[in-house]
Amino acid sequence: MDHATLSTLRDRHPAWRLLASPHAPLVASFLHRVFVAPNMRVMSEADLAEALEDELFALREQLGPEAYPKGAPDYLNDWAAPDKGWLRKFYKPGTDEAQFDLTPATEKAIAWLLTLTERPFVGTESRLLTLFALLEQISAGTEADPIKRVADLRQKRDELDAEIARVLAGDVPLLDDTAVKDRFQQFQQLARELLADFREVEHNFRGLDRKVREKIALWEGAKGALLDEIMGERDAIGDSDQGRSFRAFWDFLMSSRRQEELSARLDQVLGLPAVAALKPEPRTRRVHHDWLEAGEHTQRTVAQLSQQLRRFLDDRAFVENRRILDLLHGIESKALALREATPSGTVMHIDAMGADIELPLERPLFTPSVKPRLVELAFVAGEDDIDTARLFDQIVVDKARLRSAVQCALRRQPQITLRELLDVEPLHQGLAELVAYLELAHAGDGGDALDGLRAVVDEAVEDPIRWQARNTAGEAVMREARLPRVIFTR
Repeated sequence: MDHATLSTLRDRHPAWRLLASPHAPLVASFLHRVFVAPNMRVMSEADLAEALEDELFALREQLGPEAYPKGAPDYLNDWAAPDKGWLRKFYKPGTDEAQFDLTPATEKAIAWLLTLTERPFVGTESRLLTLFALLEQISAGTEADPIKRVADLRQKRDELDAEIARVLAGDVPLLDDTAVKDRFQQFQQLARELLADFREVEHNFRGLDRKVREKIALWEGAKGALLDEIMGERDAIGDSDQGRSFRAFWDFLMSSRRQEELSARLDQVLGLPAVAALKPEPRTRRVHHDWLEAGEHTQRTVAQLSQQLRRFLDDRAFVENRRILDLLHGIESKALALREATPSGTVMHIDAMGADIELPLERPLFTPSVKPRLVELAFVAGEDDIDTARLFDQIVVDKARLRSAVQCALRRQPQITLRELLDVEPLHQGLAELVAYLELAHAGDGGDALDGLRAVVDEAVEDPIRWQARNTAGEAVMREARLPRVIFTR
């Protein structure tokens, strides 16, 4: 916290620039409403510009027409510029529509602004108990002496036995309203911080992806040495403290038992009168689904990195496109060399656009098409017999029935895998029906709700799907398909 460091942060850190900006109330309030509050990870340029136009219209009605004179697209591009860095503008593969995401620095600034609002009360007991619990876990988890560890476990067992005896005797201690509010406020704060941490983890993985692309663009040695270095960095990220912590969190979150337990406890706590008096956010009830969605975005970032490595390993494409790759290599090298040196003066001149003039008399007149006359033609029936029974052998899968089956299953439990669903509702139309289920999962993948449903694909687990079919001889046979685990959630 020395003077030089703080001076550099004031000039370069996006969070500090946002707090010092004269448009900070507009930027912070709008980005909090559209990104942070609904846990929106990515928004298209059209949707975000439309929401900002509505915001600007309402502000101009209050503050006058001179307030915020620029249009919504200009503001969005300004906020995503390198000198601001409040939004990340990018394009998804295969699309030409810009997408926007919040940067971790902007989320930190918004989180700090939220701490300035007045709270009903400042609770300290829950945080003190959390600190003691963390120290106890560290102490117990690092104790290598078996005798001391067994002694600690026996002491805990004696304390539990004494508490069980008091409860059986009718002495049931309950938390008062103040203690309940204190602990629930601590839970809400940690839940919001966890969602912010996901965006920062995803940002770090994108930094790794950019570093790998730069190395590929500037590499001039053997390809094997490059792959060794890239794989070493990929393993280093996965084995780092951040990577191991994220993997442990993801394994814990993917447990259906843990999710059911968390949902039940949330319903119980949100039903308490003391918690209801705090008027918690509506998304608190499904905060674990928000964690799952944010973690899925992080997993997709890692998958994109793996896809880039697979393309580089494609020897055939590398040989066939060698000349193109050499040209791109030169362009990328020059672009990276000039990235820090902005060219001065006029870079290029573009001629003014002109309108093409088409006179009305230059257009051709309408020519009616020739209609063939078939009256004098006679159709001769052939002698070959056509098997019309094949017209009735077409298979049509009713997707509405499949969607209804998923919805009925999710009324009884918060999530269900495709394999568990097919154990209850077997496939009646074989592979065609299985593909229809996968289309439903794809429609609800990536956080897009499908009639209130969501789908997540866990590529780390493989599920076998079996169904009964008939071969060409009409005999009953068992078919099996192995695919990554598909999980439907509410």
